[in-house]
Amino acid sequence: MKTIRRIFSYYGRYPKLAIAQLLCAILMTLMLLIFPEMSGRIYEEVIDSYSDTKQIEQLAKKLETNPDNSNPAAAVAVRKLIPDVTTNEHKSENIGKVLRYTFIALAAFFGRDLFNCLRILINNVFEQKAIFDLRAELYSKLQRLPLKWFDSKRTGDIMTRVAEDIPAMERLLIDGVEQGLIAALQIIIVSVFLISKDPVLGLTALTPLPLLAIGAIIYTRNARDRYRDLKKHTGEMNALLSDNIAGVNQIKSYAAEADELKRFNTLSNKVQQTTLKVMKHWAMYSPSMSFINSLGYVLVLGVGGYRIITDPSVGTEIYLYFFTILWALYEPISKLHGLNQMALSSKAAAERVFEILDTEDEVHANDGANLPLPVSGEVHFDHVYFSYDKIPTLHNISLKAKPGQTIALVGSTGAGKSTLVNLLTRFYEYDSGSITIDGHELNSLNKPSLRSNIAYVTQDSFLFNGTVRDNLLLGKRDATDEELWRALDASNASSFIKDLPSLLDTNVGERGVKLSGGEKQRLSIARALLKNQPILILDEATASVDSKTEKLIQDALDNLLNTRTAFVIAHRLSTIKNADIIHVLDRGRIIESGSHECLVQQNGKYAELSKQSFLNDSSLDE
Repeated sequence: MKTIRRIFSYYGRYPKLAIAQLLCAILMTLMLLIFPEMSGRIYEEVIDSYSDTKQIEQLAKKLETNPDNSNPAAAVAVRKLIPDVTTNEHKSENIGKVLRYTFIALAAFFGRDLFNCLRILINNVFEQKAIFDLRAELYSKLQRLPLKWFDSKRTGDIMTRVAEDIPAMERLLIDGVEQGLIAALQIIIVSVFLISKDPVLGLTALTPLPLLAIGAIIYTRNARDRYRDLKKHTGEMNALLSDNIAGVNQIKSYAAEADELKRFNTLSNKVQQTTLKVMKHWAMYSPSMSFINSLGYVLVLGVGGYRIITDPSVGTEIYLYFFTILWALYEPISKLHGLNQMALSSKAAAERVFEILDTEDEVHANDGANLPLPVSGEVHFDHVYFSYDKIPTLHNISLKAKPGQTIALVGSTGAGKSTLVNLLTRFYEYDSGSITIDGHELNSLNKPSLRSNIAYVTQDSFLFNGTVRDNLLLGKRDATDEELWRALDASNASSFIKDLPSLLDTNVGERGVKLSGGEKQRLSIARALLKNQPILILDEATASVDSKTEKLIQDALDNLLNTRTAFVIAHRLSTIKNADIIHVLDRGRIIESGSHECLVQQNGKYAELSKQSFLNDSSLDE
């Protein structure tokens, strides 16, 4: 119930809409009672008098025609008791009553549907506001989560929570009020009405309710795990689907279609079996509850007949009162059964959504001190240690970068180069030691403030599914076309952009699929140049371009690096040889530091890497 209450807590943000909706629901339900009341009045005040006339006439005829007990005088006396219902005055009066009560019943139905229309309109606004808040809160939360959280999650599973689990919660927010509120009001109001008409028969009509409640409790008790398993297996299936769509080239290149189909079908079968298990229990539960509902009608029929026979004062019109409104008592009960199933599914979905919302935020995602401006770009690592999932990754890292210096980081794969710059951007939090920018400790700074002063180009040049312009504007939201083209010129990207059909307004496709690897990387570099911040990080930024293009990009970067503090990770000699200081990392430690010439002369790890990995192309060493 805690999860369900939390779902509906989003409604509490709009109390005026809640009150308006509740008022419409109450008025709509009260309108239901008018029809049986008008039916009863027509029967009592009009139809019953004609019934009495007919019975007296039949008695008089028996007195006249019975050969054993013929009594004409008695027959005449009996006929005098017959009300003169055939007079025009009496007919007009009865017709007036019928028309009046019929019109009131019609007006009640119109009022019911009018209030229902208003309630639905209010509910639509109500639930859409609540869902908007929930989606915004979830997306905002995803942006505030640390990268470590994403490292342990599958994209497809996260997408399932956003794309499927929130709509499942939405159904509860919509139908929970649509069915739950109306059903509860109907049951309460109709129950009071029936008991007021005849307490014994009214309580008889309520007899099935405890049995229905017990059935719902039994069904709900073991249903939570079934729905939870269904959501879990659906998330796993969608996660595999997301991976396989992203890696479709690899699957085709390794002719692994049959194997991946087998994996997908295995997970799909789990979803199928779990779904069938849920449906099997529902197939048993729903008809059972429907049968118990029918017991109510039968009990009212039998007990009502007995009451009329044993107590004539009850009147036969009691059937009219009860059977014209009894549906309004049992129909919402059926809706509550469906709502119960929906609530269980929504609860399982909500638990997955709330799991994200309850995850601890990234430190200083919103708070922390702002990095004072202007930023000169002096960076200092002082005895920094870092562990990833309790595995020591960086050990006693100490280095300094003065404003405008270029610091190169080299080393074998897994040496810790990218991890080091990720600490500078606070994608990960260092365990101990100190990292400062202009003397300000990083772990006390507001992260958006910190990152807004750093331009970062990664080896995996990610582009969003949008236009060239859209991707560039990520670096500077208000950049003019002139500034965009200047950044493209600086990154040697303008030449291929001018060949695109719509220039800056050309869509690059998902992850920039319509561009080559080198083109995507140059566009990413242009985006970083456009950001134009005092600290620049290039993590294998030229790895995806050929030597000729790299030389052109490097010439553009040289002018930029003269006025910025830059951290450069690269395996190409041309990219790092002009760095002010080169730090060589090995197993998370800095083992050598110095200029290119100095490190080559030391004949250590750097010299070894230069021979084994760096591209010593003479054209790049000029």
